Amino acid sequence: MPTPPASCEDSVLSLLWLVPAFCLAGFLVLALVGGRLSRPAVAWIGVGSLALSTLAAFLTAAGFFTAGGQPYTQTLWRWMTVAGLAPGIGLYLDALSLVMVLVVTFVGLLIHLYSAEFMREEEGYSRFFAYMNLFVASMLTLVLADNLLLLYLGWEGVGLCSYLLIGFWYTDPANGAAAQKAFIVTRVGDTAMALGLFLLFTRLGSLDIQPLMQRAARDWPVGSSPAVAAALLLLGGALGKSAQLPLQTWLPDAMAGPTPVSALIHAATMVTAGVYLIARTHVLFSLAPAVQLLVGVIGAATLLVAGCSALTQRDIKRVLAYSTISQIGYMFLALGVGAWGAAMFHFMTHAFFKALLFLAAGVVIQACHDEHDIFRMGGLRRELPVAFWSFLVGGASLAGFPLVTAGFYSKDVILSLAWSAGTAGPWLWAAGWIGALLTAVYTFRLIFIVFFGEVQTPVERRPGPAMRIPLLVLAALSVVAGFLKTPDFLGRITLFSRFIDTALPAAPEAGAGAAAEHVLAALAMAASLGGILVAYRCFLRRRDAVEALTRAGLGAALHRFWAAGWGFDRLYDALLVRPFLRLARANRADCLDAPYRGLGQVTLWSYRALARSQTGRLRWYAAAIATGSVVVVAIALLL
Repeated sequence: MPTPPASCEDSVLSLLWLVPAFCLAGFLVLALVGGRLSRPAVAWIGVGSLALSTLAAFLTAAGFFTAGGQPYTQTLWRWMTVAGLAPGIGLYLDALSLVMVLVVTFVGLLIHLYSAEFMREEEGYSRFFAYMNLFVASMLTLVLADNLLLLYLGWEGVGLCSYLLIGFWYTDPANGAAAQKAFIVTRVGDTAMALGLFLLFTRLGSLDIQPLMQRAARDWPVGSSPAVAAALLLLGGALGKSAQLPLQTWLPDAMAGPTPVSALIHAATMVTAGVYLIARTHVLFSLAPAVQLLVGVIGAATLLVAGCSALTQRDIKRVLAYSTISQIGYMFLALGVGAWGAAMFHFMTHAFFKALLFLAAGVVIQACHDEHDIFRMGGLRRELPVAFWSFLVGGASLAGFPLVTAGFYSKDVILSLAWSAGTAGPWLWAAGWIGALLTAVYTFRLIFIVFFGEVQTPVERRPGPAMRIPLLVLAALSVVAGFLKTPDFLGRITLFSRFIDTALPAAPEAGAGAAAEHVLAALAMAASLGGILVAYRCFLRRRDAVEALTRAGLGAALHRFWAAGWGFDRLYDALLVRPFLRLARANRADCLDAPYRGLGQVTLWSYRALARSQTGRLRWYAAAIATGSVVVVAIALLL
């Protein structure tokens, strides 16, 4: 157990273990007795347990600031001791993990509150909240773990919960297939990460994160083979969880789950785990500059690929899914150029506006009889004013609308630092700038099609207070959160960067100069405003011309290619899935399967023999019971 606290600040910090514990307790209660509880009781337990976790998180944050922002370690107990490996169940709090904890708990609480009303009529109400609580508890374990083995436990926990929640409506085979796809594709990355942990332990003798990073910096020269191998393997894990190329295919299909699940996966859990992993192990990536550059290149490529695909989707949630892939790409780009704090700043703002967009989309979907096709909506700005204004604020922040949205400030700092990142900097900046233009186009394409024009589907249901309150809170955060860090020409507020730089290396100084910084900011504004203007002309004023362009020739082929996710699913199906299935069919008669087939046959014969005894004749049943009793008594007397 942790050492008794020596001060008031330490006393508050000692509450850290309660942050994941309350969520885990809520899961246990709902899993064990949730089926016997009323729906209001389930909602109180599900939402209330996360509210307590959020309260504990903010109290811990207060203690952290009062104590001067020094890292705090809390070892609860020793987990195991095996062959020199002695990991503990321990928590580590610094600026990085605190940002993650506050975002995960607070945004998760708003999503839980929204879910209490959104899922009210669904079967499996208690099961849903049990899974959601376990999901948040797993993510909190991941970001607070003081060693990589405990982190990996939380890592696998969010993978399991994503499978359970994506396939929540399991009676539809398509939902089960989407859940399996998410589980299998992310397992590729998880395997790479596990190999990375083996490598780190065998070479450095520890999985405790802080000692491990110190030993790596001391024992491994920059560019050494072990550092490169370890960074590559951890990158593989991050690519799977964060849905980056080439493991991005699971995330669009994950929209099969309920909308609050999509909001939680995209905004506060799961896909941000890879970003956190790279930031937490930044020392390893700094020792492998080629791998760190690869992180940035993958992020740049992913944000472009996903942005093009988002332009062609008809399903409102799939547009937002590709948007998430693209925005995580920006975070990877920032990590790749050493802008660690900028990546976390964009993580925070993205959590607010992406949760807002998904929850507003849920309002629209419910109001339109569970319709997902944006071309069957339209004209909803007057019918659903709360959803419209929420979507407009969230969309503006996603598109980086200048000066007044959080997304502008977090994206601008990434582009500014990318420009100054050596010889590859201008190319990475160009990819980010084009991605910003695409983001504005597909975001306002969605807004113009769904909320303007003629009404296609009559509104059936409007949100109640439990759904409106999270929208209003997230809309406010999608605006004001950006003012935690502003560029020089807008007052140079550095609250966020000064805080996060206590846990991560400070971003490299931009060498472009003040004039160049102004030009870069102007270009970022032009990308946002230009993209909105293009969307206005193409999808509000001249939609018929655009639709005609995508129905024939090269335009139609490109539209199909992008809509199909650039053919990655077809490629993987041809190269991996079909050959594996053919091999499985060819190996069906494997002699190793014979004992198991025999066991199955014995079970089947036993069942048939016992079934014949079920004749429905009470006299035979009574005689059998009497005979059995005599036999048992005889055995007891004779033996």
